Amino acid sequence: MSDSCTHDCSSCSSNCASRDPKSFIEAPHPNSKIGKVIGVVSGKGGVGKSMVTQLLATNFSRRGYHCGILDADITGPSIPKAFGLTEKAMGNETTIFPVRTKKYEIEVMSINLLLPDETDPVVWRGPVIGGTVKQFWTDVLWDNVDYLFVDMPPGTGDVALTVFQSIPVDGIVVVTSPQDLVSMIVGKAMKMANMMNIPVLGLVENMSYVECPDCKKKIPVFGESHIEETAKSYGVPVLAQMPINPSLAAACDAGTIENFEEEYLSAAIAAIE
Repeated sequence: MSDSCTHDCSSCSSNCASRDPKSFIEAPHPNSKIGKVIGVVSGKGGVGKSMVTQLLATNFSRRGYHCGILDADITGPSIPKAFGLTEKAMGNETTIFPVRTKKYEIEVMSINLLLPDETDPVVWRGPVIGGTVKQFWTDVLWDNVDYLFVDMPPGTGDVALTVFQSIPVDGIVVVTSPQDLVSMIVGKAMKMANMMNIPVLGLVENMSYVECPDCKKKIPVFGESHIEETAKSYGVPVLAQMPINPSLAAACDAGTIENFEEEYLSAAIAAIE
């Protein structure tokens, strides 16, 4: 415990001996049945974290698992759009019911499923956003979900801390891109997970290259990858190196991500299983 300790652990990420890492874990909805909880994390925005979340849920569903997605990126929710969800989440005095996707019935809870219009901004302060994420865990009825994927907000701030402290996350997948700057920021996310005693399952590098449609040569548009060195320095595996694929982007825009069948994340799926 530091000399400046306020004894309010709810807003502190220090891993001091006097605190119980599980002391702030919230109970899920009493009727929820949830298997494993997997966080999808990035040190900064714009690297494809939500896309990886969508692909993981879709691929696990294809393998016969029942999946859910808790969209904790409250100020930048993109999950409903990728699955083509337009209906609103319903509820009663005690329960919020997630919306299910069309093809695989993936259960989704996102702030965009509650807003009157999907373009309405969420202009809230950190504690309110953190409280909303908690409600997505405590008030939403997750019905026999084998894997619940949590699409985390980028960075290591308030909401990420709330998720790690309030939800029993079994492991995280860290998403990055090839630039040196991003690799440096990945280290911050990795160290935060270690401070919170959350296992890091491995790294996924998005936008690693673009493949020439004629000669199939891999072109590193954003520079040479350093993912292997980054992974080695933190003692975790590289789970995937995903290319820039216009078809994947088009599927997200069209709300048909469930129909996209490239197996980019097979090693990530094996690690999570």
